[in-house]
Amino acid sequence: MPFVKIGKFIKLMKGELSGNKPVKKRFSWVINETKFLDFRKVRKLRETLEATRDIALREDKTVPVRDWFMVELGLSAGLRVEEMVNLKTSDLYLSKEQSFLIVRRGKGNKTRTVYFSKAFKQVCLFYLNWKEKIFPHSDYLFSSKNRVQLTKRALQKSFKKIIQKAGLDSHYSIHCLRHTYGSFLYKSSGHNLRLVQEQLGHSSIRTTQVYASVMDDEVKKAVERLYQD
Repeated sequence: MPFVKIGKFIKLMKGELSGNKPVKKRFSWVINETKFLDFRKVRKLRETLEATRDIALREDKTVPVRDWFMVELGLSAGLRVEEMVNLKTSDLYLSKEQSFLIVRRGKGNKTRTVYFSKAFKQVCLFYLNWKEKIFPHSDYLFSSKNRVQLTKRALQKSFKKIIQKAGLDSHYSIHCLRHTYGSFLYKSSGHNLRLVQEQLGHSSIRTTQVYASVMDDEVKKAVERLYQD
């Protein structure tokens, strides 16, 4: 066998010298029940947080109120945890017509607009009013008592404690809030992948398509119930 340079050999193995381009790996991961919360679990999580929030307000505690808002933000805007910790008070736009927030340092350092409901607008107004009394002049939505921006790790650890308190499976991470938002938004939008893509800030529609897999189980259940009481 004639001597072949290492670089040329690698290209030969990849198929580049024969005119064949390397085959790109297909996007294979899917969203299933281990990665997002169903309606029952969302309700259980919210009920737990609302109860602890109310107690915290009476006892002048801060962490349960912050955690309540953190989960509502994840469920209502689908932000990545890094986007949460970088969010500032000035990034929220609460208008009568349509409220939204601006993610200024998203994945790939991209900026995007995320619209949200009137119900979450009221949550924001409550939290901002409370926050200004507890942590006045603090720029970040999530900060410590000395007005220092919280870390991703801090929110992740808080969420694990919340999950345990709500009696939900321990394998859920804070990222499940984003997947939950994407799954429910896909359904409520009439399966509008482009809308979900824009809200979540996916650079490729292929990434967003994983939420279509959520509907597979619903389809299976629906056809099994067809013509049955």
